[in-house]
Amino acid sequence: MKSIALFGLLTLPLFLIGYAQSDIADEKQTTTTNINLEMATFAGGCFWCVEADLEKLSGVKEAVSGYVGGRVNNPTYKQVSAGKTGHIEAVQVYYDPKVITYKKLLDAFWQQINPTDNDGQFVDRGQQYRPAIFYHNEPQRAAAEKSRAALNSSGRFDKPLVTELYPVTKFWVAEEYHQDYYKKNPLRYKFYRYNSGRDQFLDKTWGKDRHMKTSKTEDSDNSYSKPSEAELRNKLTSLQYRVTQKEGTEPPFNNAYWNEKREGIYVDIVSGEPLFSSEDKYDSGTGWPSFSRPLIAENIVERVDNKLFSRRIEARSRIGDSHLGHLFDDGPQPTGLRYCINSASLRFIAKDQLKNEGYSEWAKLFSKLN
Repeated sequence: MKSIALFGLLTLPLFLIGYAQSDIADEKQTTTTNINLEMATFAGGCFWCVEADLEKLSGVKEAVSGYVGGRVNNPTYKQVSAGKTGHIEAVQVYYDPKVITYKKLLDAFWQQINPTDNDGQFVDRGQQYRPAIFYHNEPQRAAAEKSRAALNSSGRFDKPLVTELYPVTKFWVAEEYHQDYYKKNPLRYKFYRYNSGRDQFLDKTWGKDRHMKTSKTEDSDNSYSKPSEAELRNKLTSLQYRVTQKEGTEPPFNNAYWNEKREGIYVDIVSGEPLFSSEDKYDSGTGWPSFSRPLIAENIVERVDNKLFSRRIEARSRIGDSHLGHLFDDGPQPTGLRYCINSASLRFIAKDQLKNEGYSEWAKLFSKLN
């Protein structure tokens, strides 16, 4: 985004690579031709972040980054980011109202932004980054007004909400390299997002209420929990405790699962929450278990790690809050990712033991694969 210079020399090269400006792409040919889908349009600062969050909601078929509300035809990112066209970075959402309501979309939108800031969002400053709701019809306008009023009176914020509502105008699809940026450039996106201050603000504002149960891969939390400190010390070996609780690292090639080849899943040694599958495990040559993707993405929390004089992405479990390992972008396709994980953070459950261990849903998955 425009304010990349603020992030310092360490992160600057990440955002300059592959950033050649192109003319605006032809309007994205989406797969959202289903007549039962409806549209919603939101602006919340960086459209990479808004698109990434909304696209993960159950019932959302596609989210598209673009520009809306301006006075210039076919605007480019360079023009819009300069703040001279009157456009706002926005995201157009195609959703199935039978699965997710417009009210739920509004709830999710409020949990992504600072609605009390009308001069930009987080590190991105200027009217082109201000938050806004663009309604497509009268029911959307009424619902948005009601939702905004309810949040304004909830006491969640210590300042009045200033997010405006506008009738939607022409939506110009952004350049192709902006679409699904969080998928195409996962590490650069994570570094940008962390340095923007967005998640820090949202965590402070919403706390445990932040994440709605609308994920496409919802998993019940009822079966998983983090034991007390006393229970952890009794349950874990000294190595497991050091790795999961003190962010330690086990030796390569001298750990339980680096060469494990059986079918099954890997769960958090602390909480039992499912983390990875043998279907996504591969030999990275590093001597640690490596996976190209998580079994349930929401069960992996990714944080910027500045230790050891370098900047890396740490992977932790969501419920157990266990240190698992780190995420790198040198993995195999199609994800290009490598989750390098400590065996000491994991417990392997073989395919034939899944039902007995209480993971029947994953037993069904393997039966379908075979």
